[in-house]
Amino acid sequence: MAVCARLCGVGPARGCRRRQQRRGPAETAAADSEPDTDPEEERIEAGSAPPSGTGGGPCAGPSPSPPRCSLLELPPELLVEIFASLPGTDLPSLAQVCTKFRRILHTDTIWRRRCREEYGVCENLRKLEITGVSCRDVYAKRINPRVKSGRFMRILPDYEHMGYRDVYTCLLHRYRHILGLWQPDIGPYGGLLNVVVDGLFIIGWMYLPPHDPHVDDPMRFKPLFRVHLMERKSATVECMYGHKGPHNGHIQIVKKDEFSTKCNQTDHHRMSGGRQEEFRTWLREEWGRTLEDIFHEHMQELILMKFIYTSHNCLTYRRIYLPPSRPDDLIKPGLFKGTYGSHGLEIVMLSFHGRCARGTKITGDPNIPAGQQTVEIDLRHRIQLPDVENLRNFNELSRLVLEVREQVRQEQQQQQQDGEGPAPPQEPLSARGPPGAPAEEGGDPRGGAAAAEQPAQSGQPFVLPVGVSSRNEDYPRTCRMCFYGTGLIAGHGFTSPERTPGVFVLFDEDRFGFVWLELKSFSLYSRVQATFRNADAPSPQAFEEMLKNIQSLTS
Repeated sequence: MAVCARLCGVGPARGCRRRQQRRGPAETAAADSEPDTDPEEERIEAGSAPPSGTGGGPCAGPSPSPPRCSLLELPPELLVEIFASLPGTDLPSLAQVCTKFRRILHTDTIWRRRCREEYGVCENLRKLEITGVSCRDVYAKRINPRVKSGRFMRILPDYEHMGYRDVYTCLLHRYRHILGLWQPDIGPYGGLLNVVVDGLFIIGWMYLPPHDPHVDDPMRFKPLFRVHLMERKSATVECMYGHKGPHNGHIQIVKKDEFSTKCNQTDHHRMSGGRQEEFRTWLREEWGRTLEDIFHEHMQELILMKFIYTSHNCLTYRRIYLPPSRPDDLIKPGLFKGTYGSHGLEIVMLSFHGRCARGTKITGDPNIPAGQQTVEIDLRHRIQLPDVENLRNFNELSRLVLEVREQVRQEQQQQQQDGEGPAPPQEPLSARGPPGAPAEEGGDPRGGAAAAEQPAQSGQPFVLPVGVSSRNEDYPRTCRMCFYGTGLIAGHGFTSPERTPGVFVLFDEDRFGFVWLELKSFSLYSRVQATFRNADAPSPQAFEEMLKNIQSLTS
C-alpha cells in the first residue's frame, strides 16, 4: 500500500481504495492497525536501491534526492537580471506572484533595460540636469534648423521623482501603437509622418521633400506633436504646430493602424500679421521662396490651395509600411523624392511585385492625389535605347515605346483568349534592325534581377530628347537599363485619369527617372536616405493590403 501511495504521490492507489471500500468495518479497522508496508515490498525496494557507500560496500541504502532550489530562494541581484531579460509586458503578471517579486520589480535597473532594448532609450534620468538637459533629446526645435528665427523650447520635467518604470508604463508602452510611419489625411496632398522615441519624448516628425528642384538634397522635417512625462504617472500631449511654442494637444487612437491628433489651443497657430503673414511664412518654409519669386499664375493658385488644405487643427493618420525587399529585386525598394513639374517635389514609394514595379505616391497633388500609382514598370519588356544622336530625336524614342506598347497589347489579348496566366515575354521590338536581322537581348521572364545581370549594367549614354522638359537639368548622363512603363495622368481634381506610355530609366541604386511621352516631360527620382524604425510590414500580404487601402481613400 505504501508503494502505491509513493507512486501516486498523494495517497493509496485507486485499486487499493477500491479494496478498502469492499471491506467491512471490522476488516478495515484490522487493516489499519497493521503496518503500512509488508516485508515483500520492503525487500523489493531494498534490492532495487543503489548502494550508498563507495565501491559498492555493504553499507547500502536509498540515495538522497537532489536538493530542490526554488526561484524564491535566488538572491535578489540574480532575480533582477532574470526579470530584466523578460519582455516588459510580462512583468505586471510577474508582480502578482508574491510580495518578494513585486518588491524586486520596483528596481529601476529592470525598467531601464526594457526601455533601452524595446524602445532605444539610452538616457540616464539620474544624470539629467533640470537646467541643462540634452538639446537633441529633450529640446525640440520649432522649425527647420536652417531658419534663423528658430528657437529652442525648454521643458522642465520632474526627473528627480521619476523612474524608468513610469517612463515605460505611462509613456512608451501606452503610446507604442503610434510608433512608425503614417500618412496624414490632408486632401490630395497626403504626407509622411514618422513617430519615434526621441530621448525621453515620443515625437511626430513630418518629413518634407527638399525645395524644388534639388532632388538630391536631404529631406526636411519639423515636429507636429510630442508626448512626454511632465510629472510622475502623467503623460502630456503637446501640439508643436504654429509659432508660439508647444501647447496643449490631444491624441486619440481611433482603431488599429489609425489615430488622430487635435490642437486644443488654435490661437497658437495665428500670427500677429494675420493670414497673409502666416501664408508668407509658410511659403518660405515649404517652398524656400517668396510669392514675388513665383511668376506663373497657375503655380500661385496651386501653392495657395495647398496652404489652405494643410492649415488643419485636427488630422487623422493611417499607418504605412516600407516595401519588403527580395533578392531578385532590380534595386532596393523604398522611398524616393521625385520632380512633378509645377507641383514641386513629391515622395514616391517604389515596390516590386514579381514582373512589375510600382511607384505609389505618398504625397500628392490636385491632379494625382496621394495613394495613387503614379508609374508602373513592366520588367518583362526592356527597351534598348539607340545611340545618343538618335536618342535626341523625340520621334525615334516615341516610335520605340509605341512599338513595345503594341506588343504588350497583343500579349494581353492573347492571354485573354487563352484564359491562362501571363504570356511569356517575347523579344523586345525596340531598337531592332530590319526584318531578319538579329534582335537585341530582351526582357527576361525571371524579372528585375535577371535583367540587371545583363551587360548593360556597366552603363550606356543617356540624354533627354529635344523638346522633353525637366525641372532638374542635372540628371545623370549614363544609365544601366530602361524598361517600358506607364504613367498616370489626370485633370485637376483627379478627373479623366488614364495611363500613358513612358520609359523607366534606371541610373543607379539610388536614382531613376521616367520619361512621360504624352507630356514630353521627365521626372527624376532620388532615394530618401533615412532610417525608419517600426516601419517594416509584418508580412507581404499586409503590405499589399496597405497599398489597396491608401489607394481606395483617394479613388
